Formats: sequence, structure tokens, C-alpha cells
Amino acid sequence: MNKTYSIIAALAALFTLPTHANWSATVSGVSDYTFNGVSQTQNDPALQVGLDKAFDSGLYAGTWASNVDFGGDTNLEWDFYVGRYQMLTETVSVDYGIAYYSYHGASDSSDGNYPELYTKFGYASDYGASELNFWYTWDYFGTGAKHAIAMVAHTFQLAENHALRASFDVSNSLDSDKWLWQDNETSFYHYRLAYQTSYQGFNIEIAAENTNLDYNTADERVVFGISKTFGF
Repeated sequence: MNKTYSIIAALAALFTLPTHANWSATVSGVSDYTFNGVSQTQNDPALQVGLDKAFDSGLYAGTWASNVDFGGDTNLEWDFYVGRYQMLTETVSVDYGIAYYSYHGASDSSDGNYPELYTKFGYASDYGASELNFWYTWDYFGTGAKHAIAMVAHTFQLAENHALRASFDVSNSLDSDKWLWQDNETSFYHYRLAYQTSYQGFNIEIAAENTNLDYNTADERVVFGISKTFGF
């Protein structure tokens, strides 16, 4: 739903609270807000909140916000999304929709706003849960560049209430004249290994991640997150 692979999205499929409510709110704190392994907070902590509405048809809508720090006056990311989740078979699911990412804090913060389409496939088996996820935008961070992200992930159930999630994703600029990564590269990769559990209604994640970018905001790191979801 949101463009990060933070504790909110990563734990939702594993440790959903036992409730039949159509509304849910999630509050989380993370030691670093990373997007594909790149810190959005200059390696500092973030407070994040989300609100979601689900419908019996599988449709959902929601909003999510986090503090950010890109080195200027922009200090808030506020996202909106609408999509649909459905089971294709007893073991295969699909989640697809559109999100809009907006930025606030400075007079020019909105220049970085952009929309994004996403499709996420899931497969559940006796060996855990596998994912194949895609994101695409035609205006990456307001630059007009087409940009795509592909991710593969698998969650291993170690024991009851203990899981290990491994993921690998590649970010690709499809317009090199509008957006490039390090050393004029059009792409970079990111890998992540996260231990996930829950305690007393709180979801907990400890993750190690790294990229092949040579930025101090994208090097190897350990990220800790804790969240709580309320149904109403």
C-alpha cells in the first residue's frame, strides 16, 4: 500500500489482530524510515500512522503518514491509496491499486508528489508465504520519469508467532534523461532480512538491510520497528 516495506506492511499479513471491524488504525515507530533501503529520514527515527477502511468485496482505501528528512524543509510524507485484495485460488492472492504520495513542509515540497500503480501476488504453502510485487509510476518524485520496482520475498514461519522474511528488490529508472541513480546507473538493488514477532498486541520487527548504492543513507543497517493496530 505505501511505498515502504516497513513494519506496517510487512507484519499485516502475519499478525492481523483478531477483529471483524472494517476500520483499522496503525501507529508505529521505526529507528529509520527506509524506502528500498534508502533512508527517508537521514538515518533518524520516524513516527508513522495509518488509517484503513476495508469492504466485504475486497476493496479498501486508506491513508498513511510519516515524518521525513531529505536535507531541506520537507518534513512530512502523506500518502493515499485505494485498491482491491482478492483470493484467486485457495493459495494464490492478488492485491492491486493506486497510491499517491504527497510531501509537505516547504513551499516547493509538493513538487515531489507522484502517483504509483502496484500489483502484489501472494502464494501460501506449507513452507511459508511467497510474494511477487511490482510498482510503477510515470512521474517518479515529480521528475516526469517512468520508474518501476520489482520485488521477490518469502516469509519462513520459524515457530508460532516467530517468522523470518527475506526480500530482494530492484529499482529501475525507465527515463535516464530524467532520473539516474549513482554513477549514472539506471537501477540499483536492495536486500533485506527481517525477524518478525508480536507481544502483548504489539508487532515487532528487527531487520538487516543493504543496497549496492554508495550513499551513507543507503548502506548496511539494522532497523527496529514496533507497531500496534486498533480495529473499530
